[in-house]
Amino acid sequence: MRDIILKTHNLTKKYENQYAVANVNMTIEKGSIYGFIGKNGAGKTTLIRMITGLIHKTKGEIELFGGTSENHLNEARTFIGSLIEYPAFYGNMSAKENLEISRLVRNIPDKNCIDEVLELVGLNNIKNKKVKNFSLGMKQRLGIANALLGNPKFLILDEPINGLDPMGIVEIRELLKKINKEKNTTILISSHILGELSELATHYGIINNGELIKEISDSELKAICRQYILLKVDDLSKTSIILERNLNIMDYEVLEDNMIKIFSNLNEIGLINSTISKSGVIVENISLEGENLEEYFMNVVGGK
Repeated sequence: MRDIILKTHNLTKKYENQYAVANVNMTIEKGSIYGFIGKNGAGKTTLIRMITGLIHKTKGEIELFGGTSENHLNEARTFIGSLIEYPAFYGNMSAKENLEISRLVRNIPDKNCIDEVLELVGLNNIKNKKVKNFSLGMKQRLGIANALLGNPKFLILDEPINGLDPMGIVEIRELLKKINKEKNTTILISSHILGELSELATHYGIINNGELIKEISDSELKAICRQYILLKVDDLSKTSIILERNLNIMDYEVLEDNMIKIFSNLNEIGLINSTISKSGVIVENISLEGENLEEYFMNVVGGK
């Protein structure tokens, strides 16, 4: 039986006559990295705020670590670390001083955890620098460090790579993978950088206009969006022989209208083209096809 960290039942938030989140049924399994995708204003941050208890729900139910009562939720939220929107810190204090205040407020007993998380996010060498002099990227790192205090079982990160340069994005990605693998920390992460999210997530939830319209695993997504070389030739039989004998390609599918899908050797499109052409087969068209996460997202939400 699957262990469920978070499950929502028709979770809804309404402001006057406007639904920010409407009847969301979300399931996050233990040990997963759940990529939460949606356009600006789709309801991502509102839902995250309800999960973490920062705002009250209008109706519906939140189940955390197997319980739904208010007492249970309050207890369960002590095992959550979160970074929501832009992190707020005391500008005249250092990173270490800010984290010490957070540690005391949250009743985390281990003082050593501050140095540990600062090293994890790459801020250990400037822990005495005042936060007001930090770049946006450094503040994001400090926000992630703050979320990691106390070794949370469930980490919720709302746009955590905002303001980071490409190297910083890769470092945070590898950090989150490490935390997920070594500590079995379940992670909910929202991001508009979908290409980066596809390098990290094991599951996805797509929200649009306050409604969760799709939940899908990474393996299911890859099966749907599998890339392939699409080939149109004048002789299917001869082309099949060339693929197998000359190029040792077995993972292909013959279609109607003289079309072939090749699912392997995707980086050898030039070699495939020249080998088939030299054998006397006319190649009418050859192209690399298949959706990526961004294209899939746009198709699901009906974007152009």
